[in-house]
Amino acid sequence: MERIFSGADFYLPAEKYNTDKWPVIACDQYTSQPEKWREMERFVGDSPSALHLILPEVYLGEAARRVPKIHAAMEQYLRDGVLVPGVRGLVLTERQCTLGCRLGLVMTVDLEAYDYSPGSKSPIRPTEGTVVERLPPRLAVRRGAVLEASHILLLCDDPTRTVIEPVYAGRSALRPLYDLDLMEVGGHLRGWAVEGDACEKVFRALDGLAERTVKNGIVFAAGDGNHSLATAKASWEEIKQGLTEEERGTHPARFASAELINIYDEALVFEPIHRVVFGKSPEEVLDILSSARPEETDGTPDCVLVSAGKDLKLKFRAPLHALPVGTVQRCLDSRGTVNIDYVHGEDAVRGLAGKGNTGILLPAMDKALLFPAVEKDGALPRKTFSMGEAFEKRYYMEVRRIL
Repeated sequence: MERIFSGADFYLPAEKYNTDKWPVIACDQYTSQPEKWREMERFVGDSPSALHLILPEVYLGEAARRVPKIHAAMEQYLRDGVLVPGVRGLVLTERQCTLGCRLGLVMTVDLEAYDYSPGSKSPIRPTEGTVVERLPPRLAVRRGAVLEASHILLLCDDPTRTVIEPVYAGRSALRPLYDLDLMEVGGHLRGWAVEGDACEKVFRALDGLAERTVKNGIVFAAGDGNHSLATAKASWEEIKQGLTEEERGTHPARFASAELINIYDEALVFEPIHRVVFGKSPEEVLDILSSARPEETDGTPDCVLVSAGKDLKLKFRAPLHALPVGTVQRCLDSRGTVNIDYVHGEDAVRGLAGKGNTGILLPAMDKALLFPAVEKDGALPRKTFSMGEAFEKRYYMEVRRIL
């Protein structure tokens, strides 16, 4: 099969800007906690930062005002030498997380090998259903943007550790790129350039992985940043309409930057994504869930309703999906007017639930079930799992030209 992955010319902040103020957390985090973003803005101030190159989703309603500033910052950073060529190839990353050291490879993937439509059998596949209504504000950022900053995390199913782990074992022979702390208790991040022969060695290992997994149709699964990857795809579909066949083969917008992680990495944790139903009492949320026949239980619950008063452990007697999160989501989706948010971390849920809202705590998913589930049933219910807590997501670091 044709290669669906490649290296790229990645830019990094110049040495004097390569500090803890540059990398910033994924834009789709803390959507109900604007104070978190205000803290980051105060910390960064006017210093060069990836924060000035992204639109945090908490500010989606301000896209018309913010997007021109984002595009201007991209052009200024290139013009003024804030961003400089960093590596031609791949980037090996080491991220210190809660459970240890998580490894990754930053690369680009071919958007022609990715399809987010329901029932997709593409080699690169979404793990959750794409809500197309969520794409327009993201497309506004990408349209006209000279740079791509990515928080997409792709997963590979590599139990024998043939791709990422060997290059990490030989990291002493690689050129260091960065070694810095991350803001907002994000831990520590190190990176090395994977170029030349080392890059080709990784490609051969990826070829072998693709050959082993393609029998099931899926090579990479989008573990985080599903809608960002879908935005890149939608943008490419627009751009390629005005290109010749030859131009389509090499245009930089045909590719999307992402960090590849082995699903068997011990430091990779699948955390549940909880729900908060705004302006609803526990009794009203019970009514929303009524089609699944929820009953209070003293055993292992399918979900827990959290309010200012007490926790209510529930078991579904007529589940609507194999996963509890799927049952909850289908019930919520059946009430189109319900105002909900998807929240990482039990503490955040309890903080919001104490303000006249009801939280729904959900169990974590076994990560070993991900690839079989996606291969068998397609995309999982929306916001089924999170790869760690909010502060453990990929931080924006490398950038790439897309125009």
